[in-house]
This record gives sequence, C-alpha cells and structure tokens, in this order.
Amino acid sequence: MSDLRVHDVLIVGAGPCGLAVAARLSEPMPAANFSDDEHQRYHWIRRHKPSIKNYKSGLEKRRKSSAASSRGAELDLLVLDATDNRWMARWDHLFKTFAISHLRSPMFFHVDPAERDGLLSYTYRNDRGNELTELRGCVGKELSKHQRKKRERSGRIPRTEPTVDERDRNDYFVPSTPLFASHCGCLMDRYGLRSNMVSHERVEDIRFGYAEDVSEVDKIFTIRTDKGVHRAKVVVLAVGGNPPHIPEADVPTEGLEAATHAMHIKEFPASPVRAKIGAKLQTNIVVIGGGLTSAQLADLAIRRGVSKVWLLMRGPLKVKPFDVGLEWVGKFRNFEQAAFWTSNSVEERWEKIMAARNGGSITPPYKKVLERHISTGRLCLLQNTTIKEKHWDKFSKTWAVSVSDDSQTLPRIDHIYFATGVKSDFECLPFLQSICSEYRGSPEYPIESCGGLPCITENMAWRDDVPLFIAGRLAALQLGPGAPNLIGARIGAERIAWSIQDVLGAKESGNDTDTKKREFDYLTGRGSRYDALAEAA
Repeated sequence: MSDLRVHDVLIVGAGPCGLAVAARLSEPMPAANFSDDEHQRYHWIRRHKPSIKNYKSGLEKRRKSSAASSRGAELDLLVLDATDNRWMARWDHLFKTFAISHLRSPMFFHVDPAERDGLLSYTYRNDRGNELTELRGCVGKELSKHQRKKRERSGRIPRTEPTVDERDRNDYFVPSTPLFASHCGCLMDRYGLRSNMVSHERVEDIRFGYAEDVSEVDKIFTIRTDKGVHRAKVVVLAVGGNPPHIPEADVPTEGLEAATHAMHIKEFPASPVRAKIGAKLQTNIVVIGGGLTSAQLADLAIRRGVSKVWLLMRGPLKVKPFDVGLEWVGKFRNFEQAAFWTSNSVEERWEKIMAARNGGSITPPYKKVLERHISTGRLCLLQNTTIKEKHWDKFSKTWAVSVSDDSQTLPRIDHIYFATGVKSDFECLPFLQSICSEYRGSPEYPIESCGGLPCITENMAWRDDVPLFIAGRLAALQLGPGAPNLIGARIGAERIAWSIQDVLGAKESGNDTDTKKREFDYLTGRGSRYDALAEAA
C-alpha cells in the first residue's frame, strides 16, 4: 500500500512522545511550561522576539501563537507505530507485562498541553484521588537561606533533606496505571486523535529530497515502511531509543529460549518456568540490571511462584524517587535545567545528563519490597557483580552460571532476564541510514553527535534545512536529563510545535490579529497579564 498524498506532519511512534506532539499540535491555547522569567531567559524562545518587535513596528506579520490555531482540523497528520494501530500500545503492553500498578513520575509529569496541572485536575474532577500514592521523602519544609549559609560556614555535611516546598505536596503523588491511561484517553477524545490516525507499520527508511511528481522546488520526506510508502512535509521522530538487545558481552550462543531482554518479554515467567512452578518443582531465575525494571521483575517473579531470584547489579544499589535527582524535578524554578541550557558545549551537556541520571536506580518503596524478599530467603541481591561464565545444558534446559563474586555459588538457573535498558545511538537506527549515509563521498545531511545522541538544533530539528524533528530520549542534548520521561515529552512537544508552525508557513488572518497577539503575549509572558485579564473580562 502506497500513500501518494503529502501529509503535513508524519509522526513515527505512537507512545507518550508521539501523543504529546499530536495533542500539542491540536491545542490552540497551550499552557506555559515555564514561568514568565524563564520564558524571557531561555534561548529557544528568544528567536520569536524579533517577530513581536517587527509586528509592533508594522514591518512584518507576527507568527501565530500555535500551529494548531493556524491549521486546526486542516492539519493532515499521520502516525506510524510498529506495535499496533493505536496510541500507547507498547507502553500498555509493558506496564501489563510487568504488572506495574503506579507510575514513577509525579503528577505534573504528563502530556496534556492545555494545563500544567491537567492530570491532577482530571483526577479530582473524576473523583479518583484514591488511585494516588504519595511520594514520601520528597516534600518538607525547605532550609532557609540563613540555615544553608550557617551549615556551610560550620563545615557540616548537609543531610539528605527534602527539597520540595510543602505547598507543592499535591504534586508529589504518583498516579495509578489505569488513571494515567484514562487521562491519555481523555486527551485522545478531546483532540479527536483516535479515528484512523495511527497506522500499524514499521518504518524501514526515511529519505529527504525532491519528488518529481510532487514538486521540483520543495523537498519532502519519503517514508518507506513494511506496508508501503508515505510522504510528508515534516517528520517527527518519537521513538524510545534503539531496539532493545542483550548486551554484546552476554549474548548467548545457545539456550536463546532461556535468555530474554526485559523489553522482549511476552509472558512472565516463561512457559517452561511456569510448568515447573505448576509441578511444584524448584525454580531459579537470574535478573540482571540495576534499574527499577529489574526490581519489578524480581518482585513479580517471586509473587508468581518462582522459588528463588538472583538479582545481579554491576554497580551499587541506588535508591531515589525518580530517574533523575530530585534537584532536577521542579515545577516552576528549575535551576539545574537553566544551567543545562546555558552550557557552553554539547560535551558539557552530556556530562550533566550522565551525572543527573547516574545509571539505573529503584524507588524507596521497591527497596522495601526487595528487603522483604531478602528476609524470606526468596531473593539474593548481588551488588557490584557480573556474570563471569554461563553454559547451557540442552538436556536439563538450565544454565550453569558463575559470577564475578567467587564467594557466591548459584544453582542451576532456569531463565536469565536482562533488564539492561536500551541503547541511545541514532546512527545505529536502520531507518536513518539514508539520512546519515554518504552521497558522492560525503554525508548528504551531516550532523554531529555526542555520546550517541544527535546534536540537533535549538528548534529540535535534525538541521535547519531538514525538518526532521526529534522527540524523547534522542533529544536529550536539547531537553536535558528528563528527555526520556513524561516531562521531556511535554516540553519537547511544545518546542517542536513552535518549529512545525514555522515550517508549514502558517499565515494569520487580519481579522483576528489583535486577539492572537494578546494570546501570544499572554502565553509567552510578555507585557502585562493584568491587561489580558481585563480585556478578557
């Protein structure tokens, strides 16, 4: 099947990042993601200031406040997803597979573009407050400036104390999985994003250039999938990194049926393990990884009848509420994020990202869960430990595993699960090979990289002359350490929407110029908001 019409926007990926972009493009009055001062400060918004000044002087028309308000229902949007023909299919599958009851993200991490507290208001509007779980240890009275200076002068080492003010306590709850799914469904209904918008297709190749049968003046994208060909003026890449693989050093040459990456799990535990559980035989599995997924798998395996689990971490166990440090999780004033955006080089940004995420970690509640399993003897947690050797016995269908800690002797292992995350290396993505490949001896659309991440523009584009926009994990050099999370999805969608509006060349009707100017000034923190409220009244 080939689709020869040219879509305005084609989104690759129907997960949270893709949904965030589609919702933002459909929202005429988006909520501000930052405070007024931050809007004035951050460089990505400054590029719009000349348009405001020129508009006031009458030299040129101002850009519209939103791509959606200029195009509305006329925006021709197509979404391609490799998992299913609906939004959030892979997300839902993984949450169901791992039996995850609550998200790790706080209430203000969501993809609603209309309201900063959209998830919180949705929760109480639908009387579902009982589905929230408090993040203990995050909220408390902050140290005053005087107290901080006193500690610094005395040379005392600061204690690990809550850094979130008491007035933000309502934000530091986590929603249940069904609640978050309902909120996402509400967004799909609000913006009419359900009907045939998502197509179940795996993207194989993306090319950018002239299409003779379309235009010899404007370049467009040609996207080839396993089911046909599509064309688009703009492409948004909203994928969650590279396809998951077992680390190269641990890839088995045999026994592949008993070694699985967590992202490839279809049933848990595997059928042979469940058969032994049903026969009341001893079962042992190994889970490798230091992140929350490894803890979730270990807990789930024990709850589903596995006799004993060995949890191997190559480093120490790290415990924190979020993927990033609490200092990076701010609703209004995020000084760490401000420092990130003002870094002098991409290398400095990369270092900040690595320091902020600092490898895998588990949450305090799951630490208690693991401790409970350890106390019963059902779980053995081995930190700073890796697999030294493993041999598959095709007769017993089990592994003989030895680890780097010589004091530990493991019994025969029925299954090894690798909760080792996914790689972030855009140059290894198959469908980007044409964009990255050489043409006449040099890359057709060259782009720098740092740590496997593309050095995209401040507008979230591949290059200024290539309207391929990057969302999510691969956009971390622009979005910061939170790029793979829900907050990165929403902030990235906001910035991408601004840029798409420019690319599509939205034009404003003269009749609503003043109204749209006031909307723009209000949303970007310019002028007097009291005037805007007075005019609205």
